[in-house]
Amino acid sequence: MSYGQQPGGPQDGRYGQQQGGPQNPQGPQYPAGFTPPQPMAPEDQRLWATLTHVGGIFFSLVVPIIAYLVLRDRGQFVKEHTRQALNFHITMAIAGFVCSLLAFVVIGLVLLPILYVIVIVFAIIAALAANRGDFYRYPLTIEFIKQ
Repeated sequence: MSYGQQPGGPQDGRYGQQQGGPQNPQGPQYPAGFTPPQPMAPEDQRLWATLTHVGGIFFSLVVPIIAYLVLRDRGQFVKEHTRQALNFHITMAIAGFVCSLLAFVVIGLVLLPILYVIVIVFAIIAALAANRGDFYRYPLTIEFIKQ
């Protein structure tokens, strides 16, 4: 065992696939006792997608990041909504930073409240679409996280 290696790693055979062994064409193998994430029911996906959009209003990037990392393997609908929310809130965080810098030349003081109104309006529209079961794509968004 070398520095940085954990005992019981993939090389000791307890994980089902030896390092350098044949690859599994059916997908990733999980350690013994670990169950892969199960898909959520459509109602649960709609609920979590809605909560992600609403949480983005109050906590900016925090809720979309956590939701994307935790829920992205639980269904295509919730994955797409959390990805869209994360991209939107990253874009708005960058715009907020630029507006904060422009506050020193007064224009940022005008743009910052407008930015917050845009975040609230588009997040509510996205939450309503998620609650209906529709996909929604935020306008004015840079796509940082690709499919």
